[in-house]
Amino acid sequence: MLLGELEKLVLQYLWQKKSADVKQVFAHFEKVRGGSLNTIQTTLDRLYKKGLLSRHKEGYAFQYQPKVERHELIAQLIKSVTNDFITEDENSLVAAFSSISDDFNEEQLNRLEALIEAKREKLKQGNR
Repeated sequence: MLLGELEKLVLQYLWQKKSADVKQVFAHFEKVRGGSLNTIQTTLDRLYKKGLLSRHKEGYAFQYQPKVERHELIAQLIKSVTNDFITEDENSLVAAFSSISDDFNEEQLNRLEALIEAKREKLKQGNR
């Protein structure tokens, strides 16, 4: 799944606001980067069709909410890239995470270590 720059910005906005209609999203981006109401409507519709937003009608307008959390989308995008480029027996993914972790601070490294340990425990329990 590919995301355009505006799609990423709209998702980030909705993760912060939790819910918004087209006019609210447009009002925010009109100040920040310009563009038209139609462009924002199209972007929200694309994100909805990609399964990244949910929507429900309130009056005459749809209210949009993120359907996935930020970390879930990051995981989906990483999985998509790795499925396209990395074979199962290849160590490129491990090397890539090692390279990425060069930019991690102590707290992020500790969190990664805790997630790895939790995954190991889950695997052990599955083997019993």
